Amino acid sequence: QVQLVESGGGLVQPGRSLRLSCAASGFTFSSYVQSWYRQAPGKERELVASISSAGVGNYADSVKGRFTISTDVSKDTVYLQMNSLKPEDTAVYYCNARGGFPWRVYWGQGTQVTVSS
Repeated sequence: QVQLVESGGGLVQPGRSLRLSCAASGFTFSSYVQSWYRQAPGKERELVASISSAGVGNYADSVKGRFTISTDVSKDTVYLQMNSLKPEDTAVYYCNARGGFPWRVYWGQGTQVTVSS
């Protein structure tokens, strides 16, 4: 059974940091592209960051220089280190894995991040 389980969300003040984790199981983690998306109230879900199986990361312009995506293949886990958080980063964050043959796309259940003073 495929599972993506996020953790690490919460309430944080502007300028502080959070690290999200997403533990994967049930598929070949190292062969998939791992990503983080977010969805703010009233807005569409947007791609925040992704990392290929080769370890190459890509970021939305809004988070470049503040967020870092990484993986630990030994733990089948993808992380999102979020620094210098802003109120506009408030959203539900979802991890996503895509790849395999046949092509599959998997989603986590989401974790709430609220940036507020």
